[in-house]
Amino acid sequence: MEEVLNDEFELEDVDIVRLDGYDNSNYLVKSKLGKYIFKTYPKEEEIYHFVLAENALLGHLQSINNESYPQPIPFKDTSYVKVLQLNGKDHICRMLSFLEGDFLGDANPSETVYRSLGTFLARLNLSLQNFSNYTIKSRKWEWDIASLDLNTKYIQDIPNAKDRSLVNYFFQQYEVNVRPLSQKLRKQIIHNDANEWNVLVQKNEVSGIIDFGDVAYSYLINELAVAITYACYDKDDPIQWACYVLESYHHILPIQEIEVAVLYYLIASRLCISVCNSAHSKIVNPDNAYASVSEKYAWQMLYHLLEINPIYAENEFRKAIGIPIKEVLTSSEVLAHRNKHISSIVSVSYNKPIYMVKSAFQYMYDAYGNTFLDAYNNIPHVGHSHPNVVIAGQKQMATLNTNTRYLYDGLSQYAERLAAKFPTSLNKVFLVNSGSAASDLAIRLAKAHTKREKIMVMESGYHGNTQASIDISDYKFNNPKGQGQKEYIIKTQIPNVYNGKYTNAVKNVGERYAEEAIHQIEESDNMIAAFVCEPIVGCAGQIPLAKGYLKPVYKAIRAQGGVCISDEVQTGFGRLGNHFWGYEAQAVVPDIVIMGKPIANGHPMGAVICTDEIAASFATGVEFFSSFGGNPVSCAIGTAVLDVIEEEGLQENAKEVGTYYKNCIEELQKKHKCIGDVRGSGLFLGIEIVFENTTKPNTELASEIKNTLRDQGILISTDGPYNNVLKSKPPLCFTKENVDAVIHVLDEILLS
Repeated sequence: MEEVLNDEFELEDVDIVRLDGYDNSNYLVKSKLGKYIFKTYPKEEEIYHFVLAENALLGHLQSINNESYPQPIPFKDTSYVKVLQLNGKDHICRMLSFLEGDFLGDANPSETVYRSLGTFLARLNLSLQNFSNYTIKSRKWEWDIASLDLNTKYIQDIPNAKDRSLVNYFFQQYEVNVRPLSQKLRKQIIHNDANEWNVLVQKNEVSGIIDFGDVAYSYLINELAVAITYACYDKDDPIQWACYVLESYHHILPIQEIEVAVLYYLIASRLCISVCNSAHSKIVNPDNAYASVSEKYAWQMLYHLLEINPIYAENEFRKAIGIPIKEVLTSSEVLAHRNKHISSIVSVSYNKPIYMVKSAFQYMYDAYGNTFLDAYNNIPHVGHSHPNVVIAGQKQMATLNTNTRYLYDGLSQYAERLAAKFPTSLNKVFLVNSGSAASDLAIRLAKAHTKREKIMVMESGYHGNTQASIDISDYKFNNPKGQGQKEYIIKTQIPNVYNGKYTNAVKNVGERYAEEAIHQIEESDNMIAAFVCEPIVGCAGQIPLAKGYLKPVYKAIRAQGGVCISDEVQTGFGRLGNHFWGYEAQAVVPDIVIMGKPIANGHPMGAVICTDEIAASFATGVEFFSSFGGNPVSCAIGTAVLDVIEEEGLQENAKEVGTYYKNCIEELQKKHKCIGDVRGSGLFLGIEIVFENTTKPNTELASEIKNTLRDQGILISTDGPYNNVLKSKPPLCFTKENVDAVIHVLDEILLS
């Protein structure tokens, strides 16, 4: 190389230092005549023409400002790009001037520097507005946000399933929020890589920019999206720092309203491009550390963006450039409009209802820019808007959606996947549209098999909203406004070891409760068709059945010819951590299992699984048919949920995070005597709020805690006979950091 530099540029006694590069080799050349950057590329026709185009762009900029951009240096034959032999191989080569300055990545971040960055980029973009080059315009490649879909092939190179889901989510958000507006976005040639190692700073101002290798004909706003990504991805408050850049840019080159509307999603897209290419590079070129230099901060900001309501980001961007914030109806106005056609008996949560517009994983976003940490909703089991579930539904909806009177693979394949999660005795699957429909069907199965009517239920149990499921739900029929207990229902007391008839102070407490239930069974006037209960009774206040309770009760039910039903609507699919199904904690196997809510992550779906014998008894009756139960879309979504649980290790996460969560609450319990009991398993926890040093329910305090948490951006609920139990049952992607947020705010509330 020394010989080439001497022959081509008459440089002698040179000092050559190899620099980091992504897909080409760069060298810092120091000589008596000055410093230069010598760049080499693989000999490929496409690269050759693009380097010519890049030099043309630099030549255009030199005519406007020759201090802020690299200047192409001619070879001795006056050409600016040349194919030379280096180390026995032909390379495309060129020389550029060296720009002095500190990298933005090494400079102390300040408002002044960031405003200077916005001003500099606006002037650069203005300078490029009248520059056109067909080679650049025809370029389609991965680092252009407008060609985001070209990176789809790299997503599978990301090793962690949870990280892949995050990237897939933002890819989908691009399709929903950017793609429909793309034809209206301004396009021009932009630098496209104003990262912290390409931007130069002198005297607290941006003085130059290097490396035009990513130049693209793209959306103008992408210049800012890229710059903001790298300027802000290591900041605790990236939106604030982004606004400094935006405001100063807008002062020179006004930003359009439509560009502000998509900026949040463009920033996320650039981060996705970065992590996708880093993951791919680790596979194809593991020794290139430069390709992963920004990976840590890129992942950090991607996860941080989930905590930021996109409406909040857009509103802050609007304020920064002086565009009015969009007007939104108040929650009261939205509620009044709802009540015009929706009965008030359909209740809303919290003293101040929340006007929700969007959600992602464990976060929900309201219409006013607020983000809520969802520690409450167990329906989006694997996370709100999980991309794998969404795409499964979209693809199947666009392919086939029919009913079970036709043959299609999805039904039998999903039933097989679901049955594999159970003991072999449970192998006949019925698919319906909700947990309520599943409860209704389970009772029909039990009655058909036993030829009996009487059903034994659990105190405070809840099993759905159909008439049959209300009849077996003490939580509903025993309500002061309820219909009362039907004659064919026998109710047994809940085995509550905290403040029930027998507590943990009693030896073999579960068996004591079981003895009383067995006595009811034996004393019943009519044989019992079925005993139905939840492993943790949710509406009772997350009360787990006392250890050792179910086995003797199941035995007694079966001894007189009845069947045992476990309602796993809330406790199933790995939520309890130690077990995939709640009944496993009691070392029993039911005859029928009811499933709902989490089975399809919010898509209307439920299921019942039972034994061959029970299914055979039911088959002698009238045909069973559910118009939408087991349809191809539901089966595809249900399969996707099972895939996500396995791929992301969500049962294990529920165990680890849930144990941490429970331990943290128990530590609070030592500090705050109003916490009477902490119970549950995995991410299905109950916190009993009482008057200090008693077991007396404190309903008012529980309500105050719930609503104050809501006001501070954390969602939980209350339940139990006295509505004094705080319930937390978040999506299974909940993290220890999320737990810390809940505990911190809960502690502050209890201290106030």
